[in-house]
Amino acid sequence: MIALSLAEIAGIVSGRPHDIPDPEARVTGSVEIDSRKVRPGGLFAAFAGEQVDGHDFARTAVDAGAVAVLASRPVPGVPAIVVEDVTEALGALARAVVSRLGTTVVALTGSAGKTSTKDLLAQLLERLGPTVWPPGSFNNEIGLPLTALRADENTRHLVLEMGARGKGHIRHLTGLTPPRVGVVLNVGTAHIGEFGGREQIAEAKGELAEALPAAEEGGLAVLNADDPLVEAMRERTKARTVLFGESAAADIRAEDVRLSDRGNPSFTLRTPTGCSGVTLRLYGEHHVSNALAAAAVAHELGMSVEEIATALSEAGQLSRWRMEVTERSDGVTVVNDAYNANPDSMRAALRALASMGRGRRTWAVLGEMAELGEESLAEHDAVGRLVVRLNVSKLVAVGGREAAWLDMGAKNEGSWGEESVHVSDARAAVDLLRSELCPGDVVLVKASRSVGLERIAGELLDNESGAAGEGEVTGR
Repeated sequence: MIALSLAEIAGIVSGRPHDIPDPEARVTGSVEIDSRKVRPGGLFAAFAGEQVDGHDFARTAVDAGAVAVLASRPVPGVPAIVVEDVTEALGALARAVVSRLGTTVVALTGSAGKTSTKDLLAQLLERLGPTVWPPGSFNNEIGLPLTALRADENTRHLVLEMGARGKGHIRHLTGLTPPRVGVVLNVGTAHIGEFGGREQIAEAKGELAEALPAAEEGGLAVLNADDPLVEAMRERTKARTVLFGESAAADIRAEDVRLSDRGNPSFTLRTPTGCSGVTLRLYGEHHVSNALAAAAVAHELGMSVEEIATALSEAGQLSRWRMEVTERSDGVTVVNDAYNANPDSMRAALRALASMGRGRRTWAVLGEMAELGEESLAEHDAVGRLVVRLNVSKLVAVGGREAAWLDMGAKNEGSWGEESVHVSDARAAVDLLRSELCPGDVVLVKASRSVGLERIAGELLDNESGAAGEGEVTGR
């Protein structure tokens, strides 16, 4: 963060200083909401959550070097800036900091692929200059300001992920950190139970396009030509538009898309300035669209097509539990895609599994896709049927009612018997897999984040894959 005095911060957030011996003391470090991450010179934002109250850790944060605490109530003996609402104060601070910087703000949204695209885009833009982007999925009214506050005078690009729980949320986020470049990836069925339908999802996602500056002011909307609901957003923006996709109408497009035996996509990247070959290190054909979105932004910001192709081919997955592929010492391949799931991402992961598992035995260990509302039965049934159509060797449906619907779909689609099994929980799934996995098998683990199926992948890998994933601050 740019250096600010406590007096300046108090003015920005309309806060009341409490037990601050020196109002001119400067915050020079990061803003944190976890006291364990506080470093000297930082600022600790204390949130009173349902399970944990950050105010209880205010003293710990100051002892670790925080200059002060942003709090909703005084903490005796702790220097604090007291505000009515810590979330609103955090947003106000981010808005003030970003307004003082000359950085190019790039925001992206979509029903699926936000985090993977953000990771690809960050790795491309880093080659053009210092770039800040969110860890994991920091994409809501808390996570986005925390990311923005990591930017300083040297930051050339600030990449932000924007999620939504309903109409108005993205509009609010764009007010905190006004973007010059906006990317809309897709409109799918994720969280359709909350939004009410794809048209309502499109209405919410399109708020990003509406928030962009006009073309003459440098505004740029990067839209998916392969998704009619996204392509139509060009009518909702004053910004210049660039289309990406496999459609002939796309300005930045992929041609000759193919998958390796391990599921890595290759394609020819075609741009208005030339073309070049790309082979992604990521797994699954769905990453082609993500790569094109990142390429479109990088191309518009001055990167050559050859540089883009090289950077995409060298880019890795920065965020945990998203098509994270690990081969065990006994030859079993575990694909941990357990961070989240919706019908679109589930279908993409299953197709990737089918490609990766050619000539091998494949396992789909699947759990609930949350927040689908009235569509839940039909969508779970459809995914179960797709498992059979893709010739996946065995489905392990984990959990309660929704898992039973997955199992039902598989059994209704084919003459499956023991090829599909419904188990009650992760422990039962691990026991089953440990008793039946053979060298060479490929196992996909995927469900909504709330199900916690990453524990299955973790136990299958034991200590072979390293550390646990980072915390997340997420929206949709």
